[in-house]
Amino acid sequence: MDNNIANEAVPRAGRREWVGLAVLALPTLLLSLDLSVLYLALPSLSADLGAGATQQLWIIDIYSFMLAGFLVTMGTLGDRIGRRRLLLIGAAAFGAASVLAAYSASAGMLIAALAILGVAGATLMPSTMALIRNMFENPRQMGTAIGVWMSCFMGGMALGPLVGGMLLERFWWGSAFLLGVPFMALLLVVGPVLLPEYRDENAGRLDLFSVALSLAAILPAIYGLKELARNGWEAPPALAIVVGVVFGAAFVRRQRRLADPLLDLSLFADRSFSTALGIMLLAGVVMGGATLLAALYLQSVLGLSPLRAGLWLLPQNVAMVAGFLVAPRLARRFRPAYVVAAGLVIAAGGLLLLGRVYGTDDLAVVVGGLVLANGGIALPMALVANLILGLAPPEKAGSAAAISETGGEFGVALGVATLGSIATAVYRDRIADAIPSDVPAAAARAAHEGIAAAVSAAGRLPAGPAADLLGAAREAFTAGLNAAASVGAVLFLSLAVLAAILLRHVPSYEADEEADKTEATPMAVESSP
Repeated sequence: MDNNIANEAVPRAGRREWVGLAVLALPTLLLSLDLSVLYLALPSLSADLGAGATQQLWIIDIYSFMLAGFLVTMGTLGDRIGRRRLLLIGAAAFGAASVLAAYSASAGMLIAALAILGVAGATLMPSTMALIRNMFENPRQMGTAIGVWMSCFMGGMALGPLVGGMLLERFWWGSAFLLGVPFMALLLVVGPVLLPEYRDENAGRLDLFSVALSLAAILPAIYGLKELARNGWEAPPALAIVVGVVFGAAFVRRQRRLADPLLDLSLFADRSFSTALGIMLLAGVVMGGATLLAALYLQSVLGLSPLRAGLWLLPQNVAMVAGFLVAPRLARRFRPAYVVAAGLVIAAGGLLLLGRVYGTDDLAVVVGGLVLANGGIALPMALVANLILGLAPPEKAGSAAAISETGGEFGVALGVATLGSIATAVYRDRIADAIPSDVPAAAARAAHEGIAAAVSAAGRLPAGPAADLLGAAREAFTAGLNAAASVGAVLFLSLAVLAAILLRHVPSYEADEEADKTEATPMAVESSP
């Protein structure tokens, strides 16, 4: 055997794989783009379709519900039937559902189309990540590929308001859904040529009862968290979360007894895998809540339009994209544990800036805090995604990717609910004694519900009482933002210490490659003639 060949224990990806990565970036970009455009299109499509308040909530939520609910199932299904096959099936379904959504004749038809889009999206996300795991076996290249993949996702989120705004100014709301159709068609054409197929040849049959249990666990929990974030603590959403936890326990119990489980729980036995997943979840918790509160501050406190607020949120997305691309380069020189910890500390610094917003015109402080927080958190997010995929066996890559994506979905939903609840509690405590006596009682009661209700009530008052009410509500909301951001900063600093300790044994990418080559060399010598 040639020593040069043997020294390449882990094969390096070539041009074909990098071009294939560009193909995988297409669905990722479109998924985030479609999601961000939907919020802009809601007013016009609701007017055209006559959607009521409840239907509007389902239009906003059904996509994310179905996406989160089917991620585990689809990730494991890809391991069984083939990741490329599932990706192409999902792309075809996504394109067809996009056309259906664009030409919906009623709110019910649109909700059904968005539900199909969510299920199709659940096939795309884990399939793309799992294929990256198969195409880029070299740790350094895998880290770069995941950074590019995550950058495309954030790029879609950043471009969504701009692209959506331009489309909605010139065309009808359905044009926003048609945006992804040509890209999905391109994926169907070039995917079979550029992407490899991979599946677990030894996988058993899909356990449909486990699929039902996973849906019964995830859907009520996500629904409950979203409702708690929207309306505060109430019995029905709390009960929904309890139902989800009960079915989740039943799901875990069944997986432990099956020879071919839907979700391989042995993945969690690896300390690094569990630590990486925990960081992914908690990062979503903090950033999901903080970003929502900052966006509300820009619109409700500073009075910016949705478009202007979206433009001021662009710098944070650019910082996050930069962080995703820089993280693998840093991990070549330093152990991932220290890069992850450093990113969490930087993100905590950004949140501390948000905790120092005291006035009602601190635009620069808010934007600067968001840039630091998002740029910092991009470092651990990119590396822990690489760890989760790299630590999983190749035949379980789809399942590992699904676990990672589901953890992120739960993190964001949980963060909006928990940090949102902290901010709401502080807001209501401050607003109770801050409303001047010249504000009518009905407007004061409305303002107690939240900043959006206060702004709406102020719009119906004379100039003097309106200014007094807005001033009190904006100061109370700012205090709530301060409290939530400060809690997030403390959590990130604690998480940085844990990451540095629990992941310290993971080598840098350069050291990992050198170890592979060193281990391979004796084998080459023994086999040489």
